[in-house]
Amino acid sequence: MPRSARPAKSGMASLAWEAGVIEALKQRVNADETLVRRGRYLTTTFLLEVGPTAWLIAIFEGRIVSVTSGPFVMPSSSFALRANEEEWGKFWSSRPPPGSNDLMALIKRRALTAEGNLQIFMANLRYFKEALAKLRPEGAAT
Repeated sequence: MPRSARPAKSGMASLAWEAGVIEALKQRVNADETLVRRGRYLTTTFLLEVGPTAWLIAIFEGRIVSVTSGPFVMPSSSFALRANEEEWGKFWSSRPPPGSNDLMALIKRRALTAEGNLQIFMANLRYFKEALAKLRPEGAAT
């Protein structure tokens, strides 16, 4: 999302923007039948961290069934994707800069850490790339 469309990064405003954007993931992914079909054999729960804020995202047969905001005491997830707010902001911008346009590019630059059972993540990499790219502004290139 362009900087001008985002609220200022001031505590509660930033958290409200993030919460609204992340929670839109369920609707945007489930509305894309091609993506749901691509993930039809995927059933998992993963942790997505944007700076200090965490979400547990549950997927059942390619459909996102829940997006739960933290904090969590002991979250149960298959794997975790963690990056700071600035890096996720670049990834979710309408035209991400080189090195921020793809999950693997973020990992290669060590801006994103992937931890846990990475077999699930890697076996369904295209699904996760396309699903998280759904959080870019409407009409943005994916």
